[in-house]
Order: sequence, then C-alpha cells, then structure tokens
Amino acid sequence: MSEQATSIERLGLRITERREALNLTRAELAGRAGMSVEYLTFLEEQPGMPIREAVVRLAEALGAGVADLLGDLTQTPAGVGPAAPHSTLIPLSEAECLRLLEPGGVGRIAFEGRFGPTVLPVNFRMADGEIVFRTATGGTTDEDLRTGVVGLEYKVAFEVDRIEELTSGGWSVLVQGSLHHVTEEEERAMAAATGVEPWAGGVRQQYLKVRPSRLSGRRIQPG
Repeated sequence: MSEQATSIERLGLRITERREALNLTRAELAGRAGMSVEYLTFLEEQPGMPIREAVVRLAEALGAGVADLLGDLTQTPAGVGPAAPHSTLIPLSEAECLRLLEPGGVGRIAFEGRFGPTVLPVNFRMADGEIVFRTATGGTTDEDLRTGVVGLEYKVAFEVDRIEELTSGGWSVLVQGSLHHVTEEEERAMAAATGVEPWAGGVRQQYLKVRPSRLSGRRIQPG
C-alpha cells in the first residue's frame, strides 16, 4: 500500500477514535456533519480519498482541526496548492477576531528591534482580552521591547493565521496595540490564568502582554 493510501486509511481511524471518545454513534456524527451514515461508514472503513468539504464538516462536528484528521496528508508546505476558483475574502469583526484568538496557539510578534523590523513566532494565550507570551528575562527580545521610559508604551503588531490547505481556505487576524512587561506582582496570577509555555522552551520567565487597540482580520471562504 502506498504512503498516501496508508495516510487515508489512518483518516478513518482518526474519525472513529474521536467519534468514540465523544460517545457519538455514526448516526449522531453524520447528523452533525450533514452527511449520510453510509458515507461516514465508507470514510471510517474504506481507504478512499475523501471529499474535502466532507472532511471540513467532520472536523467541525468533532471539534477538531482538519489537520488533526488528515495527519500525514497535510505534510506539504502551506500555500503551494491552487486557490479555490470562487473564493471570497471576508472581513472579520473585532468580536470574531477575539473568538479566533481565544484558544491561543502560535502567533507572530512584530516590532522594531535593534537591527530593524523584527518578526518572531511565540506561543500565546489570552487573558482578559490581552495576548500573553513569555521570553527570556534580559534576553534580546526582552530588551528590544523595553522603551526605557516609565509610562511610555511600546507599539507592536501581532499576527495569527490558520491556513487550511485542503480547502484552500483559512483566516488571519492582525492585532495592533501596546506591549507591557508583566510585573512580579502580576506574574503568579498571569501564570495561573494562561498556563502559557514559551515557543523555544528553556527558562523564559518574563511574561509579556499585548493590549489590543485595533483588531482586524480576513477569512478566505472557498466557493
């Protein structure tokens, strides 16, 4: 069996495992996903290439991401596939942007560093509408994000996106706001509220937070 066929077969196993973990029957999951029980049975039991719209509906019904179900089938660089023939670019409201940011994950902090414009990936979580991440105390990022003037805010941008290669869809959210160093007094409460771990691991005890002043976003809706 080819690697692709094996990966497709694993898709059926992933669907079954997640369905059973949620204590759903096939009929219940099929109803949630808007498909027939027969087609769901086919996806779970037969190694055949699925219709991409069906995978998206199943992922939503199971509370999973498309990549969670597809596994090895998504191991290609994002953006190399063709655009959807009738896609629509939809502006996102601030409320929708916040909803997309709420689960946390990996985002990109953009700022003017000592060597010029800088963009870095960081793990983040949300707390009271603010974006929280960690860096090394006294490190390059920590020092670059200090103004050296009490009360003077450091302006940054923060970007998060999710690309759905299979569906040629996805979304991106751009946050513009001020960067604040979390004080020692605030640190324990911030750690308990977010549980955020640093992107690069190691000892990175300085908590930083971005207080949004503007939220904007776009969603690519495949036709």
